[in-house]
Amino acid sequence: MKNSIKYVLVSVFSIISLSCKKVDDSISYNKGDLTIFTDESFKSVTEALADGYMASYPETHIKVTTKKEDLGFVDLVDGKAKIIVLSRDLSAKETKAYEDKVDLKFIPARFAADAVVFVVPKESSKTSISMDEITNGLQSDAKDFIFDGTNSSNLNFVAQKIGKLPKDLKFSIISGNQNIIEQLNKYPNKIGVVGLNTFSRPYDKTAEKLREMVKILPIEKNGKLYTADVTQLRGMKYPFTRVLYFLTNEGGFNIANGFIRYSCTQLGQMIVEKEGLQPYNLYKREVQMR
Repeated sequence: MKNSIKYVLVSVFSIISLSCKKVDDSISYNKGDLTIFTDESFKSVTEALADGYMASYPETHIKVTTKKEDLGFVDLVDGKAKIIVLSRDLSAKETKAYEDKVDLKFIPARFAADAVVFVVPKESSKTSISMDEITNGLQSDAKDFIFDGTNSSNLNFVAQKIGKLPKDLKFSIISGNQNIIEQLNKYPNKIGVVGLNTFSRPYDKTAEKLREMVKILPIEKNGKLYTADVTQLRGMKYPFTRVLYFLTNEGGFNIANGFIRYSCTQLGQMIVEKEGLQPYNLYKREVQMR
């Protein structure tokens, strides 16, 4: 009888020990693996933030995977992704689907102001483009605008801004923002539509080379010209300014929410600024002089 009781107690303590060990080894904000789905247009800033997080927490491993914005959202809702980056506003139907399936309140974690920009070859005589030109041109059979594909963040955002559905727009396609810039000189009468973060990094050699290949067209709206510089992004004056935000289906404070918090803190926002984008959260800089 005593041996039986002893065996039961040993078994119970063994189960408890295994359970405790399992809890200790579980993912937390400072260790574990995470895959972030992001549209190619803002992959650079996402990777920079991921590198910063991994440097702060060496036991974490974050992989940034490119995926079209719409498809990434579907994967998040279906539980195939833990965290995604978005730029467009969700529809009421999408918000409801997220809250019903994920069982969380829709709370976007905004972290940067980016932009969709319209570019032409350096040699082009075109110096600006109007909102009317954009709206009318995207309904023309000439297909003068080149996007990086369907379901992309650039197409979705421009369609939303001009009050159209992506499926109703007419455009040409070259896969990849960088490819559009590199191949645009083959189509001198076309206008490339790319994400600013594609070449916004001020000290990056690849970004510098891409900037030298094209010129960004100011947008004419109501008789005024607007450029995609940091000042106009900060004031949301440039017509195609977009706010990037994270969305997760993680309920607790594990690696996904840890990464989101990091990206929105002063350190993360400094990384956003180094990417040539406008940080969403502004922090005061105090200098003491003695």
